Amino acid sequence: MGVLTESEIRRRIGKDKDKLTEFYIEKGQIITPSAKSYLLEKSIELKYVDSISEVSNEPKEIIKEVIKEKSYKYTTVFGAKLDKKPEHMTQLNGNLLVFKDHKRIILRGKIDSLESKILEGQILSQKSNMPKLTKDLQEILDFVRSIMRCEVLEEKLEEFTLLGLTPDELREQSHYPKKYFGIGHEFPSYEMGEVVVGINSIRSATREAELCAYEAFKGEYGQVEREDLIKALNRLSSVFWIMIYKIRTGKYK
Repeated sequence: MGVLTESEIRRRIGKDKDKLTEFYIEKGQIITPSAKSYLLEKSIELKYVDSISEVSNEPKEIIKEVIKEKSYKYTTVFGAKLDKKPEHMTQLNGNLLVFKDHKRIILRGKIDSLESKILEGQILSQKSNMPKLTKDLQEILDFVRSIMRCEVLEEKLEEFTLLGLTPDELREQSHYPKKYFGIGHEFPSYEMGEVVVGINSIRSATREAELCAYEAFKGEYGQVEREDLIKALNRLSSVFWIMIYKIRTGKYK
């Protein structure tokens, strides 16, 4: 049994030097320090065995087990992952679940109720032979649905006009009815008729939705997100005041 030199180690390993992790020699085999250093440099562990015929210095195939992480249908705001949506939770957006009393979910409920009120108003206006009012309410209904869409999809609400008026014009006319409609501002009364009372009911539902929007999007220190949605709901209140003035002055006849 001769001396095992570095050059002999290099020859035996050959092109497998980057794949080999262990190198076997028989007990009693003399190996030079430079040969040992070479193995150490290549991160190859030197092992002694009773008989070299029982082992092989061929590189061993390393099989790595790939563990596929289980995929889940839903995730929650507090990091939990679920396959099934619990009854007390609902989707905020995409597959993100929140509790049903989440402020944005409450807002969506208020907007949904507002849409229902507008539909009731359309039936009432149709029965009262006010087709122009029915048409205007449809414009408002479409706008409210766009508010809902932008909130759910987290998209910006584009600049808008309603009843042919800009947001500033809506505020101006609702605040100064004497100037634009020839009547002063009065609190709604049953004596103004069921259509006025119905539109006022829609107006108050709009105010509730606006307050929910503020609650949903205000920050801890008073900063506000989604001012576009809050402004839109605020101007809707102006729209319904204008409708009331137009009903009272016969502009929907």
